[in-house]
Amino acid sequence: MSDALIELGEMIASNRSDEVDGHGVANGELTVFTTGSGLHALVQYLQENPACAFTTLIDITAVDFPQRETRFEVVYHFLSMRQNHRVRVKLSCGEDDVIPSINDIHPSANWFEREVFDMYGILFSGHPDLRRILTDYGFRGYPLRKDFPTTGYTEVRYDETAKRVVYEPVSLVQEYRTFDFMSPWEGADYILPGDEKQGTS
Repeated sequence: MSDALIELGEMIASNRSDEVDGHGVANGELTVFTTGSGLHALVQYLQENPACAFTTLIDITAVDFPQRETRFEVVYHFLSMRQNHRVRVKLSCGEDDVIPSINDIHPSANWFEREVFDMYGILFSGHPDLRRILTDYGFRGYPLRKDFPTTGYTEVRYDETAKRVVYEPVSLVQEYRTFDFMSPWEGADYILPGDEKQGTS
């Protein structure tokens, strides 16, 4: 299987040299690297070329690398039922970069791209309805970015007095920010439930 994937990767790279930045096979999967400007043409080629026939879009996601100059890596997974192969297409982009939508090639990309936008803030040009899909209206920030606080910026609750849902800034009491990681076997001065039975036998 890996030999067939290596051949497939080399064929794609040689036929689409303008769009392919590199390729490799790892753990039995082919990965092709591209750029934002080459993505649309590459995806169309992968779908239409009979030797590829990657007609099924499985998923679109992203990975956040805050330390990199191009912070995000957008990842596409395609399946060829005819050839019984999978391919992963990756491209790197910065916070202000705009990625071309592939919704016109794979209509199932619609919600995947909306999810990536909602979770990471990555924009897709040419998308017919790019808006949040998982978070609430007026949500601040992008939850899957590494610098997003685990508590978020606002909390939502129902106010009995106002008889409506209210949004408030998150405020944590200091006592919830400190943790005692010491176990009772390391000299803590409290007894965990169940440990009091130890001395009775």
